[in-house]
Amino acid sequence: MKDFNFPDLIKGLPRADITFKGIKGWLSQGPDHQIVFMDIEPIGEVADHSHGEQWGVVLEGEMDLKIGGVTKTYRKGDSYYIGDGVVHGASFKKRTFVMDMFRQKDRYKVKSE
Repeated sequence: MKDFNFPDLIKGLPRADITFKGIKGWLSQGPDHQIVFMDIEPIGEVADHSHGEQWGVVLEGEMDLKIGGVTKTYRKGDSYYIGDGVVHGASFKKRTFVMDMFRQKDRYKVKSE
């Protein structure tokens, strides 16, 4: 991986309150959705979970993403879609940057610094 990092334009957004250790996120809030720019350390497994509809794209790095029981490896430029309520989980073996859009306007709260 080259020295990828989010620009100040992104890092100037409010931080998302993400409970997973090793994941930082910056939140762009819309009236009916959120876009979260995530910087994910090689944290290993994120347990299976579900929530509202999600679409995302890998900006740098890679992840193994299990959606509805099917696991695929996603790399730079790959996008993914997770339907409303579909169980999914992920594994991160290297630092990865993603942009995720959530149909839920309140998927993440703003982190109090």
